[in-house]
Amino acid sequence: MELLFKILLGIHITGGAVSLIAGLVVVLLPKGTRLHRRWGRTFFWSLLVASVVALPICYLHPSVFLALISIFTLYMLLTGVRALQLGRQQKPLVMDWTLTIAIALFGIGFIGLGGRSVSNGDSFGTVLMVFGGIGLLFARQDWTRFKGRATIKNSFLTTHLQRLTGSYIASVTAFLVVNNKVLPGFVAWLLPTVLLTPLIFKWSRKYVVPVRTSVPENG
Repeated sequence: MELLFKILLGIHITGGAVSLIAGLVVVLLPKGTRLHRRWGRTFFWSLLVASVVALPICYLHPSVFLALISIFTLYMLLTGVRALQLGRQQKPLVMDWTLTIAIALFGIGFIGLGGRSVSNGDSFGTVLMVFGGIGLLFARQDWTRFKGRATIKNSFLTTHLQRLTGSYIASVTAFLVVNNKVLPGFVAWLLPTVLLTPLIFKWSRKYVVPVRTSVPENG
């Protein structure tokens, strides 16, 4: 078992390292270019491998931290890619609804666990509550899009940008938490989110196309 753990850990670290580099390149490149798509694919597959491999690692060596990051990363990666596919007039599949329901349940669970931890004097509970709230917001956003009630015409594109940037934030968070020797634990957890989330708002405002509603004429 220990040999298996070391092999999986090596794959996880390699995939995570590649995703950090590829993700940074994607963030810096102009969106929609050929290079953006190439580096985007490298980022997606490297982080997907790192996240999938993390699940058996969590089983062999239980870690709430790694499990939390892996769950959110897988959700954001898969829904970020699916968003573009759904934008091509596809209807949400069972897989899409399953991911949405799963993240909603995890969000409720994280908020509950976080609240209990905070009440017991553990500041890490704040992190669980923040991520739980983010999970519920994602679930609500999915439900709105799937039901055709999005207020953004190209919500598939903004969702793609938001989710994949979010998965990069998760990757950076994992790296920072594991290697942090200076910052308080909850600060290391939340710092990448605080620093990189403004990019999501910036790109969302840049590419958003509001749904135009017709105004009835008087008379």
